[in-house]
Amino acid sequence: MGSREQKRAALYEKLQQLRSATHSTAVNKTSIIVDASKYIEELKDKVERLHQEVATSSQISNPLPMEVTVETLEKGFLINVFSEKNCPGLLVSILEAFQELGLDVLDARVSCSDNFRLEAVGGDNQGKHDSIDAQVVKQAVLQAIRNWSQSSEKE
Repeated sequence: MGSREQKRAALYEKLQQLRSATHSTAVNKTSIIVDASKYIEELKDKVERLHQEVATSSQISNPLPMEVTVETLEKGFLINVFSEKNCPGLLVSILEAFQELGLDVLDARVSCSDNFRLEAVGGDNQGKHDSIDAQVVKQAVLQAIRNWSQSSEKE
């Protein structure tokens, strides 16, 4: 008889965990299970939407086979952009992105003949260095590439 009570207590505990995990306010078993089922469906829908967003953003985020890396230096960033194709006008878009961030270009090497290669050291950030990090710089460069790509497609 003790084992039956233990099973009932264990079942009750599991239902309470399920109720808590699914944010259910139900009190009986059936309602808790129905709420959990609805919650699972909502999570499935959310995962599907996120998969679609990731697929869409990955198609947009790299319109050309282009490599972008940003490393944090002691006082600034080392930014590398490389594409196997020539990209007329891309340098201007990237420099505008630096300007919007307030990032001064301290040193740069650029090749735009057969391919596009930019190696730049950006620093000072006009006294705002703490407010941005390498990820912010990389996102700004990627956005500049997207903007450049969209504007060059229209031409």
